[in-house]
Amino acid sequence: MGAARVKVELPSPLRVLAELHSAELELAVPPPVTLNAVLDALEAAHPRLANTLRDPSSGQRRPFIRFYAHQEDLSHIPQDAPLPPAVASGDEPLLIIGAIAGGA
Repeated sequence: MGAARVKVELPSPLRVLAELHSAELELAVPPPVTLNAVLDALEAAHPRLANTLRDPSSGQRRPFIRFYAHQEDLSHIPQDAPLPPAVASGDEPLLIIGAIAGGA
């Protein structure tokens, strides 16, 4: 079985860092398609994003980064758990979002 074609949407600050011109990109991700596998493929294709989404010492998602697909927050699933089939098939993009915190 070959690599899956996974769509990923990045927020503007990460697009600028990676020098991308569109919000959505497509990555070849070897099975099983997990958050870690997608992030590995993303960092391999765009090395400037290394260490921006995951802590380099623990490999865990950074606190203000969230992952969504199919209107579901995937931020707290294990990073080695399979992603929903619609994401793994490329039918639905994986959204990477920088969370906003703070207030008045």
